[in-house]
Amino acid sequence: MMHDRDQDNDDIIAINEEGVGRTDGEVKNANGPGIVPAETSQAIEDHSGGDDPASRDVPKAGNAKVDPRIGRSPPTPTSSTDEGDDKPRVWSSFLEILNWMPQRCRYDAKDPPKFTLAMNVLLGFAGTFTVANLYYPQPILNVIAEEFNVSNEHAASVATLSQAGYAVGLLFLCPLGDKVRRRPFVLLLIWITATVWLGLCLTTKFEVFLSLSFLCGVGTVTPQLMLPLVGDLAPPHRRASSLSVVVSGLALGMLIARVLSGIVANYTSWRNIYWLSFGAQYLVLILLFFFLPDYPAKNRELNYFALLCDIIVMVVREPLLFQACLIGFLLSAAFTSFWTTLTFLLASPPYLYSSLEIGLFSFIGIAVICLGPLWSRLITDRFVPLFSVILGLSFEFVGIVVGTCIGKFTVAGPIVQAITMDTGANFAHTANRTNVYNLNPKARNRVNTAYMVFSFAGQLTGTAVGNRLYAQGGWLWSGGCNIAFIGTAILLCLVRGPREVRWIGWGGGWNVRRDELLPKNEPAFNLERTVEEAVPVEDEKSK
Repeated sequence: MMHDRDQDNDDIIAINEEGVGRTDGEVKNANGPGIVPAETSQAIEDHSGGDDPASRDVPKAGNAKVDPRIGRSPPTPTSSTDEGDDKPRVWSSFLEILNWMPQRCRYDAKDPPKFTLAMNVLLGFAGTFTVANLYYPQPILNVIAEEFNVSNEHAASVATLSQAGYAVGLLFLCPLGDKVRRRPFVLLLIWITATVWLGLCLTTKFEVFLSLSFLCGVGTVTPQLMLPLVGDLAPPHRRASSLSVVVSGLALGMLIARVLSGIVANYTSWRNIYWLSFGAQYLVLILLFFFLPDYPAKNRELNYFALLCDIIVMVVREPLLFQACLIGFLLSAAFTSFWTTLTFLLASPPYLYSSLEIGLFSFIGIAVICLGPLWSRLITDRFVPLFSVILGLSFEFVGIVVGTCIGKFTVAGPIVQAITMDTGANFAHTANRTNVYNLNPKARNRVNTAYMVFSFAGQLTGTAVGNRLYAQGGWLWSGGCNIAFIGTAILLCLVRGPREVRWIGWGGGWNVRRDELLPKNEPAFNLERTVEEAVPVEDEKSK
């Protein structure tokens, strides 16, 4: 009896002299003495429903009396037959592990996390090996078709469903970044995606492979949560260059996935590339678990459907966002149209290149990765973002004209066009994001979702239109369409100036220099009070 009583006392909430209860976890922290702050000890509210995890561990007793001192039934001994409680207990334990963080990652309003170069590189690295999930199957669809004994057309559904899942995640998961804490949300998505990815490595049924590809596509939206996070953490005078590092990481992910997948499948089993991706995702999970700083939720009071509706409202009410979304749509349409039809051009006379030789064209993207952060540091951070958008589009326009005119006669045409399109698109997308992130610091995930939905729609449009025009009129027709896409985007830039508050006009002048450059030693958190506004003040609550 004494032993059982001591056992129970370990679990019962301690009552202090004033009669105020607190759990044992609040009295003693695993990392050291003291009371755990509310920001760091709270479980993921959106997954646990805000309940105390310890209260869910206590079995329910139908006739148990409620102890008035602690507001709940005292714990009862569990029997070996209570197997149903194991699953909630395991899930609760997992959420507690996921919610734990090193001391250096914990948020402190008095000393907010500093956005360092190492953190910037870490987020770029994480974006590289998560977005690559969408592109591993593209070069090896014929090998997948042979493995599962299906047609090439049916095997192409793998890439289609991966992109469809990505679109679903963009629309329905990314807006949650404005409501929940980003650190546990990102870690949870990466863990789920990496675990589901294991099924792709092992399954022998094509239907299962398709379903898992869709689910993995849904969870691969974590880079789109990291970009608004960079917008929150990076100082304003370095925001464009910091965003460019992550955007360049995404471009590197597409490059690595396509090239590495083709090489691995050519010399070993195609499943090895999936095993490599499985290990890379868990490596990213471990690195982010120990180094990604916590950041409080900014709009905890908003409900999920209000977040979704607000995306549409912002697009139709904000001229700047609408302009940027249309430009992003046209940029993506021209980009995907070129890279899709380039394969047909290089595989036909006079080139007749092999699949491996065509794949080597992807290495042209390395120039973009190297120049992107430098360009953003020298140009986008110093001038108005619209200036960088126009420069990037002009760069693309010249390259498309050259490539379209001489592409049928010399390989120099496609090379010049590939360099200019990759570079121009990278510059313009980064500047566009920098511009729209300034609209509402508390709605950056919703703004990013709106921009990415338009960009994704542009990719689908460019692929469909480019293939159709190439089939009807060849390289000149598809190239002419790309010229129209970029030309229209330039016109959209010119109808509305960088300081205009209305839908059309150049109010505020033509000066391309930024109106003010914020002090370089001023941290982003002191300039934008969104974090402090989002964190509830316990003293005010008690009053």
